Amino acid sequence: MKKLLVGLILMGMLVSGCNATPKSKPQADTRLKVVATTTIVGDVVHQIGGEDIELKVLLPPGSDPHSFAASPQDAILVHEAAIVFANGAGLEEFLTPLLENAGGEAEVVRLSDGLTLLQGGHEHEGGEEHEYDPHTWTSPRNVLAWIPLIEKALSEHDPAHAEAYRQRAAAYRIELETLDRWVAEQIKQIPPERRLLVTDHLAFGYLAEHYGLKQVGAAVPSFSTLAEPNAQELAALEDAIRKQGVPAIFVGSTVNPALAERIAADTGIKVVSLYTGSLTAADGPAPTYVAYIRYNITAIVEALR
Repeated sequence: MKKLLVGLILMGMLVSGCNATPKSKPQADTRLKVVATTTIVGDVVHQIGGEDIELKVLLPPGSDPHSFAASPQDAILVHEAAIVFANGAGLEEFLTPLLENAGGEAEVVRLSDGLTLLQGGHEHEGGEEHEYDPHTWTSPRNVLAWIPLIEKALSEHDPAHAEAYRQRAAAYRIELETLDRWVAEQIKQIPPERRLLVTDHLAFGYLAEHYGLKQVGAAVPSFSTLAEPNAQELAALEDAIRKQGVPAIFVGSTVNPALAERIAADTGIKVVSLYTGSLTAADGPAPTYVAYIRYNITAIVEALR
């Protein structure tokens, strides 16, 4: 009897196994593999690529692109990518060795190529200045020029979705043109004699040039956060703040505010936080490029008018 029961159980298991639906294997993601260096570049690329691309961003939210160090995992992402989108203009100093070590055949699109770059450059304690100002994204007018470069690269690598890329690019262009007009209108609310920018480092030159602000100076008179000022430079900045009646010093969220706070204490001005090289996480106040610009401009106008 026991042998009969065991036989029936085994037969039932065999029949059940034959009738079971085999589990399907997960399908591989066949979308175009794209890498962006910074969260700002990544968001602009996402606005055009949408869900038709598999996008990875190297720098996490809150990272300073001037001091970023790539990891082995970053090398894998770059190796597997078809396109790497970078800001360019010397910002991503980590990118050249990363590309060399990663191998692969990714096309590198430097979005600041073709823009008229602000020049600068002399050495400071702690690091050498960039030859050009890499902070092109601080002006929406520059980012408008990124759009055709992104659309072209995506369409050439993925012609099946070229029309979708074209449509998204056109829609995003309208959004940034609206943003550009909004920025100009907001800046007009500041009395001309108070349109004065003092920052932690020289990050807002393009914003100042395009919208009628004056970049008086910076705690670190450099395009890089890695440089350090000397005593003479700090004294000259504090003197300029007093003489020109500068009301505030603006500090990026990824920068140690101690030096700016010292200058503010010496001169009696206030410290105002902005976002410079990075967006926030999705639940923060600047999760997209448009939100980033709106946050910064609102803070600047409120501090200066």
